[in-house]
Amino acid sequence: MNFFKKSGKVAEAEPEQSKNDASPLDDIRKKVDTSNLPQHAMEAVKRELEKLEKTDPGLAEYTVGINYIELITSLPWSLSTKGHLELERAKSILDTRHNGLLQVKQRVLEFLAARSLREKASKRILLVDDEEIARDNMAHFLVKEGFHCSCAHNGVVALGILEEEDIDLIISDLKMEQMDGLELLAEVNRIYPDIPVVLVTGFATVDSAVKALKNGAAHYLGKPVNLEELKKTVDEVLQKKQIAEIGRGPILCFTGPPGTGKTSVGKSIAEALQLEFTRISLAALHDEAELRGHRRTYVGAMPGRIIKELQRLGVNNPVFMLDEIDKIGQDFRGDPASVMLEVLDPEQNLKFTDYYLEIPFDLSRIMFIATANDLTQLPGPLLDRMEIIEFTGYTEKEKNSIARQFIIPRQLKSTGLDRTSVGFTPQAVTKIINEYTKESGLRNLERQIANVCRKIALQHITGGEEETTEVRVDDVRHLLGPRKFVRSAAESEPKIGQTTGLVWSAAGGEIISVETALMKGNGRLLLTGSLGDILQESAQTSLSYIKSRAGTYGVNEELFSEKDIHIHFPAGAVSKDGPSAGITIFVALLSLLTTRPARRDIAMTGEMSLSGRILPVSGIKEKLLAAQRAGIRKVFLPEANAEEVEMLADDVREGLEIVLVRDGDEVVESVLLAPEG
Repeated sequence: MNFFKKSGKVAEAEPEQSKNDASPLDDIRKKVDTSNLPQHAMEAVKRELEKLEKTDPGLAEYTVGINYIELITSLPWSLSTKGHLELERAKSILDTRHNGLLQVKQRVLEFLAARSLREKASKRILLVDDEEIARDNMAHFLVKEGFHCSCAHNGVVALGILEEEDIDLIISDLKMEQMDGLELLAEVNRIYPDIPVVLVTGFATVDSAVKALKNGAAHYLGKPVNLEELKKTVDEVLQKKQIAEIGRGPILCFTGPPGTGKTSVGKSIAEALQLEFTRISLAALHDEAELRGHRRTYVGAMPGRIIKELQRLGVNNPVFMLDEIDKIGQDFRGDPASVMLEVLDPEQNLKFTDYYLEIPFDLSRIMFIATANDLTQLPGPLLDRMEIIEFTGYTEKEKNSIARQFIIPRQLKSTGLDRTSVGFTPQAVTKIINEYTKESGLRNLERQIANVCRKIALQHITGGEEETTEVRVDDVRHLLGPRKFVRSAAESEPKIGQTTGLVWSAAGGEIISVETALMKGNGRLLLTGSLGDILQESAQTSLSYIKSRAGTYGVNEELFSEKDIHIHFPAGAVSKDGPSAGITIFVALLSLLTTRPARRDIAMTGEMSLSGRILPVSGIKEKLLAAQRAGIRKVFLPEANAEEVEMLADDVREGLEIVLVRDGDEVVESVLLAPEG
């Protein structure tokens, strides 16, 4: 008997065990039922659940299916951060977090001001109803609430109004002559998909409400309309539209040398908008699956980084920074840049499809900000979708101010030192800037200051040396060792065939030396120093111009057939290209062929044509900052860049005599001295 009782208990326990086995799917069904998934996502989940019901839980496919459903239910399909923009607060955040960058902050504030103005603008509502009393009642109430209202008695008239006015929301009756509410809804979705439609009817049923919402209505109300409910509905629909629009507009691309604050300005924008901020680095990204995900047929498949970040944040409208977008690679694993086209294009990112997710996800609410050091590395179609904001380097005065306001207090705190007992004199900071760093940004400056703080911290711990309480000029060499950078160009004596030029690269402005030599040969032109095609053409152009005017410059024409000319750019391991060195090469060659020494404390930049004209170049501010760092006192710039020079801040031009020239001959007499001997 006991055996049969025991067997009976076992037999009764089997259904309980089956129930427990099915519990994971039951939990998922409950989660799906309570989640606010869009229609296409809900259909994908139901299809996957049907497959799982027929799949053995012991198989790997079962776990893959469970993970897939959990991903869909955890994504923020409709969860958004409300966000808010106060322009004065945004300006305060930018000024507090960032010293300098005046043009960048101005452009960002203009960008945010346009959004703020759009938020505050009174919304226009189109009321469509064949009952005049109903139209008038709703219009009277909504006008009192601060809205502008236009009225139409049927869908045909409403479409005519939409052609002439900018409408933010349509409230339409369902039953009307000529064109009813559903027909109007279909036309609006086709022609004006950004305008939400709220349908109102006196024949409200569950079926009609479901049909309206399926056809794309934003909301559904029954008659007689409760005015308070109407106001609440209008506010909710317009707020959703505003949240959806906050990330739209131009895609910002911050470009400039490393360490100039591109990432931190992006964080400040997110803080000003009161939105979530996230950043992914695209440096050396070769596999497009990292962005778009892997198909679920692969073992260990995962969603792409964009979908994973949105899952982690839990909102669908963050400020999303795509860092170092210019360093995306391309190989046999795909072209990630093409994925970025879909991500950044407003016409495509409404239905971004991750390979793992397999259903469209709307990225249009996201505010994307890209950063790049070198725009020439970006594909043209990708660059065309972004609005460029250039970050230029910092002046010595700005670096000194930033170091004392931000960097020094931060590094003192990180090393456990009390900022009230340890300080840096402005002269000591200037010495660190000029003799231990050579950059447009601030990263090396922060490293050197951190190095000083660590050495002071060691003194405080060991007590072996006299503790430093204030870092002075004389202490810098003791703490950091011999100076790393010397203003060699400005301090050099005039030499034949050697001139100083100004160039600009992704790392900022730099000074370069152009060296030339004459040797026995048969008239060849030798070029060395890892030069690109444009730079080689500049050298050929300069030599041809001198040959064409040899008599004017007093150059012996026999040299061109009896001698070889060698032009060299030092630092041969660094690739160089661009037209900016044209005038520098011309003066160096003329110095060599006329044996007139060239002054090294004068720098120049400009593209030179075959007729001797000096053409405009880019990166003027960066080049002038490089001249300041090198101790240059006089700079020749193309006259065509005059307007750009006039707009520069005083501290960028401080200590420099800037001469604008339109022809190469205007430079010669200032740079070249009398012939030796």
